[in-house]
This record gives sequence, structure tokens and C-alpha cells, in this order.
Amino acid sequence: MTAYYPVALDLRGRLCVVIGGGGVAERKVHGLLECNGRVRVIAPKASPKLRKMALDGLVNLEVRQYRTGDLAGAFLAMGATDDPQVNDAVFQEAQEKGILVNIADAPSRCNFILPATVRRGDLTIAINTGGKSPALARQIREDLEEQFPPEFSRHLEELACYRRLLRESLPDPARRETAWRGLMAGGLVGLLRRGENQKALGLVQDAVARAGDAR
Repeated sequence: MTAYYPVALDLRGRLCVVIGGGGVAERKVHGLLECNGRVRVIAPKASPKLRKMALDGLVNLEVRQYRTGDLAGAFLAMGATDDPQVNDAVFQEAQEKGILVNIADAPSRCNFILPATVRRGDLTIAINTGGKSPALARQIREDLEEQFPPEFSRHLEELACYRRLLRESLPDPARRETAWRGLMAGGLVGLLRRGENQKALGLVQDAVARAGDAR
């Protein structure tokens, strides 16, 4: 049984190669573009959506068969074809070149797997079942999407502002951490969820004042 090490990759400007041109490849490409990866797609046939992405300059599309050497310079590769031989060749080349590789629906042909994710601005929640139950990961993701609606991205920005205020007002890291933990336990996020931003700010200011008085 493989124990996967969870990481978050910085793909900005890095070459990511997707082999395949169907619906699975579309989903892979979409996720890579969300993270500002530099995407090259290679497939003998490409879906209309992938062709439009290429016309819009979002991806570099090469309409042809995969060839050994196509992963040169890649940081990450994904095999998303319905041809096991092609997928295996992609995996072998990636292994030889030390490239991160994921082959769709073939955990034994991956050195990383993709979690189900919920994205709310800079907040990313990932669910990984180690490949045991994608359906469970999907169900948990759907539950989390309800728990953290799209507007939660705004709350995250507000929390970042409050954190900066604490940093500027409380230079001592230990005192600052204690204040922040108290705010989170005291319902700060709940106030933001209910749209009570002024009360939330007041709670932060009170915490800063109390921490200052305790010095």
C-alpha cells in the first residue's frame, strides 16, 4: 500500500505536457491552467474545447501521435489517452527523465495522484483516498463545496487583512499567535459568514487592545 505525501506544487511558468485530446485531457488541462502551468497538449485528435483553448493561446496544441522525446523539458506529464501502450510509453519516458507523471485511471503508472479539490480563491481543500475510492473523495468534495460556498474566498481575503493588522500591532510572535487562536476560537469566521464585518473588525481590535494591555 502506497502512502502518498501531500504537497502543493508551484506550476507557474513550468512546462506541463498532456498526452490525449478527449474529455479526460480537458479536465487535466483545465486544472493545470488554473495553476498557471505552461501547457502543451499532444494528441492525434483534439476535442473542440481543446482546439478553442489553443486558438485562444491558452495551450500549445500539437495534433499528432505521441513520440518518445515529447516530454523533454517538462516538469510534469499526464497521460490521458485510451491506448494503454501510449500511456505506458509516457510513463516510461517520464520515469527515465525524472518527471512527475500521472496516467489517468492507472495508479500503478503514476508517481503522483490527483486529489479531489475544492477551490475558493487562495483556499484549496484537497481530498485523497489513496486511490481506494474516488467516489468517496467526490462525495466529500461535494459536501465541502456546500460548507465553503464561493463567497468564502472573500472571507479569506478579510482574514488576511486581520492577520496583517495583528502582525503590525503585535510584534511578539507568541503574543500574536495567542491572539489569533483566540479570535478563531471566538467566532471570527462565523461573523464573516454572516456578513457582520464591522463586528469582526471590532473583535480583532479588541484582541489587539487586550494583548497590548497585557504587556
